[in-house]
Amino acid sequence: MADAKVIPFDEDRPRRRIAGARRVRAVPAPAPAPAEEAAEEPAAEKSGGVDWDRRLAGGLAFLRRRVTGDYEVDEFGYDKELTDQVLMSLMRPLFDKYFRVEVKGIENIPAEGGALIVANHSGTLPLDGLMMQVAVHDHHPAQRHLRLLAADLVFMLPVVNELARKAGHTLACSEDAQRLLEAGELVGVMPEGFKGIGKPFGDRYKLQRFGRGGFVSTALRAGTPIVPCSIVGAEEIYPMVGNAKTVARLLGIPYFPITPTFPWLGPLGAVPLPTKWTIQFGEPIATDGYPPEAAEDPMLMFNLTDEVREQIQHTLYKLLVQRRSVFF
Repeated sequence: MADAKVIPFDEDRPRRRIAGARRVRAVPAPAPAPAEEAAEEPAAEKSGGVDWDRRLAGGLAFLRRRVTGDYEVDEFGYDKELTDQVLMSLMRPLFDKYFRVEVKGIENIPAEGGALIVANHSGTLPLDGLMMQVAVHDHHPAQRHLRLLAADLVFMLPVVNELARKAGHTLACSEDAQRLLEAGELVGVMPEGFKGIGKPFGDRYKLQRFGRGGFVSTALRAGTPIVPCSIVGAEEIYPMVGNAKTVARLLGIPYFPITPTFPWLGPLGAVPLPTKWTIQFGEPIATDGYPPEAAEDPMLMFNLTDEVREQIQHTLYKLLVQRRSVFF
């Protein structure tokens, strides 16, 4: 199989037109006589056939590009075409039908230019980051793509590593994040890390420590706004009632969750509960008004980190009060 072409991530990529797609022009027809009404049904079927022809042609063109290597990835491994046509299509039913995610405050994400989206993290498995990625792409008027910063464990797992790169995720380090922000990308970070995603069910919706404020320093250096994001619903998909620490150490993972269904039901216990989600993006916090040396001021970083954390926590409490039920 031929290798894909690698391009700089900040280079404009022209949209491709699907080869073989046809455009059908509707031609007004005279009013049919009663005997001719039945003849209209094949025309409708023909129109549906054209639609299927287009889909088939598009699918074949997509497969041809994958086989020949005629597609583009940036230097981080991000494959926009694969993400749009395959990965998003796989995540969308989970977003729309299973978790029935309600998105609020999408207008707080800028239409262009870099921005850092900071969210709470929960759910035992990191499905909240993927749902946030779909929320930004499908609900933002500009259909922007969110580049998530992931832990190094993600890039150590076979298959998961490759899919994460293709979906636009990159290692959670300040250098990569700053380069993406300066290139005008949306970057998503969940500062709680494993402390948030692996916390016990009794501590649900209680934010853990946000580290040392590295994300604030990155946003200050890039001069991009920080958009707080609060996610409700992910905490209950895998209620973590215990942690088998010995098993976790043997497997080399941060925690080994014990839930009411896992590991007792085997693979069936890995199916998440169909909770009702809400993702709300808060008002952006500007950083472009600070001098360049502000990124080295520990007190400023502490204050901004605390401001972001408090805004997310306050919104979580507000959404929980408004929620009628965990599942509806």
